[in-house]
Amino acid sequence: RDFNERCAQCSEVNWGLTDGGRYYCRSCHNVTERTREVVNTDFMTNSRVQTIAKGSRKQEKTGIDCEWYVCEGFQLVLKKQAEALEALGVCPQMKDEVLYNFWRCYLQKSKQAYCNRPAGETVKALSVCESSTDVDSEPERPSLLHLLSLSESEGDLQTDCSFASSMSKVSESTSIYSGSVDGSLYLMKNQKEKLRMTMPMTLSFCYMALLWLREPITLSELLRFVVEGHIPYLNVFQHFPEKMKLCGLDLKIFCVESWPVYEEVYNKMLELAAFLDLPRFPDITDSCFLHPDMLCIKYLMEANLPDELHNWTCRVVKKISIGEVDFLTLVPGNKSTRKVKYDILAAAVIVVVLKLLFLLDDHYECVETTFHVLHISFISSHHRMCLFYSGGLYFEFKKWYEVVKHSLDVEQKKLDEERAKYLWRCEKPLFYSVKNKSKVLKRRQIVANLQNQFGKLSGAVRRAEKPNPSSFQLSWSEENTDGSCFHGHSLKGILQEKCGLLTAMNPDYWLCTVKLCNEKLCGHLAHYREVDFPQSYHFVLRLFSFLLRIQPSYIHDEVCMIEHKLFNKKLYKKLKYNTVLRK
Repeated sequence: RDFNERCAQCSEVNWGLTDGGRYYCRSCHNVTERTREVVNTDFMTNSRVQTIAKGSRKQEKTGIDCEWYVCEGFQLVLKKQAEALEALGVCPQMKDEVLYNFWRCYLQKSKQAYCNRPAGETVKALSVCESSTDVDSEPERPSLLHLLSLSESEGDLQTDCSFASSMSKVSESTSIYSGSVDGSLYLMKNQKEKLRMTMPMTLSFCYMALLWLREPITLSELLRFVVEGHIPYLNVFQHFPEKMKLCGLDLKIFCVESWPVYEEVYNKMLELAAFLDLPRFPDITDSCFLHPDMLCIKYLMEANLPDELHNWTCRVVKKISIGEVDFLTLVPGNKSTRKVKYDILAAAVIVVVLKLLFLLDDHYECVETTFHVLHISFISSHHRMCLFYSGGLYFEFKKWYEVVKHSLDVEQKKLDEERAKYLWRCEKPLFYSVKNKSKVLKRRQIVANLQNQFGKLSGAVRRAEKPNPSSFQLSWSEENTDGSCFHGHSLKGILQEKCGLLTAMNPDYWLCTVKLCNEKLCGHLAHYREVDFPQSYHFVLRLFSFLLRIQPSYIHDEVCMIEHKLFNKKLYKKLKYNTVLRK
């Protein structure tokens, strides 16, 4: 009542006090820096202190049961993920500016914060049943985004007392219990026009921020870092403060028991960008890491393929114009353009180049390389020495297949075993009351001791510490004398010169599909079954699907798209000829 200044945002005089003593506007929920000055007239300078009040200490003990909201839980998750990405080398601007603004805009668009609540309107829950009134609007509370700020402490959760008390009454009326104020109603929400926050969407937020900054991290790498434990995602709620009690439906919201899926995270990112009305993203130029020419270098090195193949990938990229800025740059909400998956596109370009040079039909690539090896054996010994010392080792597809398949099988088996042995159980025990805390901790300690004892008796090997994050899963060193590295090998054995240009000796090419499907109806441009395609083609898809941790069918779709762009004229003539014959 003593503060009569008008609000700088809405020009109204309707002030309230936060728990920290700051004034905030009840109409627009704008928080000011001014605090309330308390003057105690009963204080006497000559009085002697007899007792010390213990109210604050008691408040700290009961601080575990503080009132918190689901959006604050996701806020903590985003903060932890942004800090992990920053530790991996991402610029601090990603957390403090880009991700912060994206999250703030999402809260405003979804009417969870930074929105006006009409005066006299009853408090609305964050989510409701379809038959209930529209309660998708939640008022902004003071310092709602302080968890993403570097200056605020992690445990200092300020809450609007009037809103919390009203919200508690709503929660008590429900039959399902949750630790958060709105968790019991969150999953009952039916938001068709608004995106409801989920755990996979936290990764969509991170990837959207990385893409905005054009950071050298693809979506497949982001998800792999999540699986390897470098980015908090699985059991991330164990990092919540002690006073944020997690139970009931909160576990269903924040507890994840499945690996993140590439397609789900990517599609949610596109929906988020359109929902937030974001402008055109920064241009993806030929100097950016996400450009196909740059990514092809990385994947050629990791796939242990010759460096000379990069010239061919660049020719394909230029031929079909998939390296243009307008094609690669994301424009949210533009349904006329096909959205680019940069890592899958680069892998598909390499597959198309291998088909152009080696055909990959289980016959040509083996016979052709064998013929050229026999042909080279008849060259004079002096010329062979010149070829060897000048770095003219010829690339043999069959030998490459054997070397890479052995390493791929070993790494795939290791990955399958790690996933099978993964403990989905959280290391931090969950308890629903303070009384049961000691019992739960004691029981967990007994279980850990028994596991250690049985592990010693059975001779089980302890789990090794997680390796340092790396952009390469398969490494090949040119210093090895066993010939397992093919980076410096030459493609001259399968190329011929025509009109001053090197062309492939292979004149044939087979298409994966003649006609593409409707991606909106089928979900794929083409259907892929292993039995319908040659094994050499399937092996190449399997190699890149392991590197990207995705299904081979996604790479197959991009291969079909590139082929139709590359042979568009020939396909059009063939389809037109077939139509005439039918008539």
